[in-house]
Amino acid sequence: MSHDLKQNLSRSSIWMRLLYMLLFGLFYTVAEIVIVAVVVFQFFLLLFTGERNQRLLVFGKSLSTYVYQILRYLTFNSEAKPFPFGDWPESSHGHRSAHMANAEESWTTHHVGRH
Repeated sequence: MSHDLKQNLSRSSIWMRLLYMLLFGLFYTVAEIVIVAVVVFQFFLLLFTGERNQRLLVFGKSLSTYVYQILRYLTFNSEAKPFPFGDWPESSHGHRSAHMANAEESWTTHHVGRH
């Protein structure tokens, strides 16, 4: 066994990373289930009322950001630990691009406004 491998096997930080990865893998699975529920609920709200729920839009945006943070951590692209070890990602309304705002308005006007 090489000296480097022995050193790496004895580093507690590597084993702690594994534990965090397993925990965030579980959180990711739960988040997937919640996202499916949000999608289905939002669809039926749109179907029956013709409107999207603004609270669910904000929650869906922050939840998708949270999933992105988890995936960045799991793929070693970030050392920042997501919630609950970090802050829950906020969903700000003011950071949409003009293109996204126009696309959302266009979809609503053309699809929801029809009867």
